Amino acid sequence: MEQKTQRIAKQVQSLVEPILEGMGYELVDVEYVSSFGRWILRLFVDKEGGVTIGDCARISEELGDLLDVKEFIRHEYNLEVSSPGLDRPLKKEKDLPRAFGKKVKVRLAAPLNGRRNFTGVLVRYEGGLLHLEVDGQDVRLPWPDVEKANLVYEFK
Repeated sequence: MEQKTQRIAKQVQSLVEPILEGMGYELVDVEYVSSFGRWILRLFVDKEGGVTIGDCARISEELGDLLDVKEFIRHEYNLEVSSPGLDRPLKKEKDLPRAFGKKVKVRLAAPLNGRRNFTGVLVRYEGGLLHLEVDGQDVRLPWPDVEKANLVYEFK
């Protein structure tokens, strides 16, 4: 089932990403999940200065009918459009510069020196390596080995 949901998410991404870019938005992530017996297609979008509820409504109206016509999803589902939130995922290399100097959490697909999870400040990205400052140490993580990465919001 997971492969099917990932396939649908990729199909949706391929369809809507260029449309959103044309509207001035960035597609950050797509999720297709089942929750309490309901299917949900979530689009996480952003733009310079952030997205508003009005932006989310506009995108939902713009894309809802198109997604229904394409029939990637052959059963009832809810379309949710929202901002990526304070714990924004870092999915693409182009996401990394905006996270420089910020705290991030990274999970690797396979352990590196016995660890899969790292939390630290993203110092830079160079030569395919994330440079994190973790407990005062420079930790280098290969970007291709990153399974998941996101910003960590710190309450002050």
